[in-house]
Amino acid sequence: MSSATSEHDKRRGKAEDLALETDLGWAIRMVSAAFSRVATESVSELPGGPRGYLVLVALAGGEPPSQLALAKEVSLDRTVMTYLLDDLEAHELITRRPDPRDRRARQVLITDTGRTRLKQVRHGLSAAEARLLADLSDQDADQLRTLLSRVAQTAQRESIAPAEADC
Repeated sequence: MSSATSEHDKRRGKAEDLALETDLGWAIRMVSAAFSRVATESVSELPGGPRGYLVLVALAGGEPPSQLALAKEVSLDRTVMTYLLDDLEAHELITRRPDPRDRRARQVLITDTGRTRLKQVRHGLSAAEARLLADLSDQDADQLRTLLSRVAQTAQRESIAPAEADC
């Protein structure tokens, strides 16, 4: 291989590295916009739409968190969380009770009605996700979910850590 050909290949390789379809920011933006569109349609019947859905998912997973812990977990402002929980409670999807460990705090619990609605919404959202992930095998889709979850956890941890360090 001549040195001219080698230089051409290096320049071409760098140009390919800069291609739009290999840019992480572009890919995240495209997927985020498409997912937001299909997900918003799927959860539009829930009080709070996507935010209400995230709250129900977070509550369905285990121990009832305090309102503050829940707000941190789903990355919502405390004031926004209060209004959202009021709306979800008015529709009997959640309930709140005093935290037995700290009577000043309130625990948030998903109701049976909330679990039923979550299951219905999750079914519609799964169909929407399938359309978005149509070009991936089941294994690739599972791997994508796993990797994105890990990146999201890092992003959440990194955005929370500086604020906690200031206290």
